Amino acid sequence: MHIPIDWYEIQKFSDGISLISERYAQDWMRCNMWLIEGRDRDILVDTGMGLCPLKTEIARLRERPVACVCSHCHFDHIGGAHEFDVRLGHRADADVHANPDLDRTCARAWIIGDLLTALPYVGFEMEKFTITPAPLTGFLDEGDVLDLGDRALQVFHLPGHAPGSIALYEKKIRTLFSGDVIYDGGLIDNAWHSDPAVYEHSLRRLREFPVEVVHAGHDESFGQDRMLELIDTYLAGGLRLGDAAEFVQKMSRKTGQSGD
Repeated sequence: MHIPIDWYEIQKFSDGISLISERYAQDWMRCNMWLIEGRDRDILVDTGMGLCPLKTEIARLRERPVACVCSHCHFDHIGGAHEFDVRLGHRADADVHANPDLDRTCARAWIIGDLLTALPYVGFEMEKFTITPAPLTGFLDEGDVLDLGDRALQVFHLPGHAPGSIALYEKKIRTLFSGDVIYDGGLIDNAWHSDPAVYEHSLRRLREFPVEVVHAGHDESFGQDRMLELIDTYLAGGLRLGDAAEFVQKMSRKTGQSGD
């Protein structure tokens, strides 16, 4: 594998929103990181796997401090959190942020496959992947509001996928940053700390949100009609990803067959 200099891809959306992603992670697992720019302060929702420095990449966009908001405590969303001085998330996930390992961050099953298409640096070995502890410096919970000066994002606690799963909703532009509560793919409700009954309740709550666009933790953004379709399919018994290790092996085989 080659070692690229452009590990991160940045796409600018309207309304001061940018999508940052690790372009050399396979698309079936690549995390979406959302930079939200405000008049007085900026926030970054999630930080990917942390395989290459992220803070310096963001500094190219905005030369000002950025607070990290962790949508939940899984490895593909918290790897770069330690780079940021302000790290916010839900108290229910706090111990995992402070004491991460491959099991509690749900990494072990996912790093066995053909996860990367390039190496982040010379000598990197996926088998030695670890997550740097990044204790939360502040807590977010249901009803809290992140005030960026000219925009406000309301925090919703929507557990089930993970105990501390949160989403941010900007009412003014009817935009939801959903983390892994909902995304356009097979949903995970069987991780070690998942709770399908609680997850179902969270999705039923989410069904009532008036949204124009959902910027999710994975895959493409989508609108309210697609959100309702995804939720209703899950509630009817579909759209479960199933066993993570089997999924990774299947996707790795498919990638190998395609020649990517």
